Amino acid sequence: NIICSIVFGDRFDYEDRKFLDLINWIEENNRLQTSIQTQLYNFFPNVMEYLPGPHQQLIKNFQKVDEFTTDIIKEHQKTLDPTCPRDFIDAFLNKMEQEKGNDHSEFTVETLSRTTLDLFLAGTGTTSITLRFAILILHKYPEIVG
Repeated sequence: NIICSIVFGDRFDYEDRKFLDLINWIEENNRLQTSIQTQLYNFFPNVMEYLPGPHQQLIKNFQKVDEFTTDIIKEHQKTLDPTCPRDFIDAFLNKMEQEKGNDHSEFTVETLSRTTLDLFLAGTGTTSITLRFAILILHKYPEIVG
């Protein structure tokens, strides 16, 4: 939720259905990434796109996560106050406005969507995995707890 407040400018209630769905899609994708079909999809996307397997669910989940971030970006665009950025998205939207005349600018809505998703995934994934391993180590070596 700390990452959410930095990136999205808002914290989600821990019972929020949309937030729980987002977490579930990300966790499911973390599990699906270890399948052989997903590994093959990374090397042969054009072929694997037509074959069944867990990589198809990974693609669907990624599209749902992308829709989630895109919806938040659209809402930010509607309520943007350039003089008072609330979060990363607002700061990026302000920079997009500054770069409007530059045809070679990398400040686009697509880049914003991908960067927002990268920040969110890096912040949540890294933290949760670190905590899981810390708890496992403490469980294995209880003498270091005391």
